[in-house]
Amino acid sequence: MRRVLLTLLLALVSTVAIAEAEPVPVPVRTYVPMHNKGTDTLYVRGSITGIGETEFMVDTGASYLALNEETIRTLSKSGQARFVKQLTGLMADGRKRKVPVYVISELSIGDHCTIRDVEAAVLPGNTRNILGLSALRKTAPFMFAMDPPSLELSQCTSGSI
Repeated sequence: MRRVLLTLLLALVSTVAIAEAEPVPVPVRTYVPMHNKGTDTLYVRGSITGIGETEFMVDTGASYLALNEETIRTLSKSGQARFVKQLTGLMADGRKRKVPVYVISELSIGDHCTIRDVEAAVLPGNTRNILGLSALRKTAPFMFAMDPPSLELSQCTSGSI
């Protein structure tokens, strides 16, 4: 009986010591204002390493960050993007399209939320940049607010690019 109590006491002391030595990190929340361009479509400012300042249309219904072909071409040349796979995507108009997916080294949402290694689908032509779930998931938990329009993000590396 003594041996069991001593073992339990040692286990309890060890657990408390480990808990005290390794504090649980609390995610820092980052607030990013969104703006409406008059079409009930919300945008956030951001930047992409290797490209610079840009804006992203926020689309929680999009599975991926979406960038246009010219942006991917520039990022690939500078080593900031690498091809990872081809997928068949269902477009908003219901058509299916083969879409290349790249990993983007680093981008910033707003002024204080940097995320790395984000999968991005490549859309043809000179389309707008879309902030989809492959990027937003990296900031989870995140919250989408309407009054005022803003994103509340977690898991960001502080600073801008």
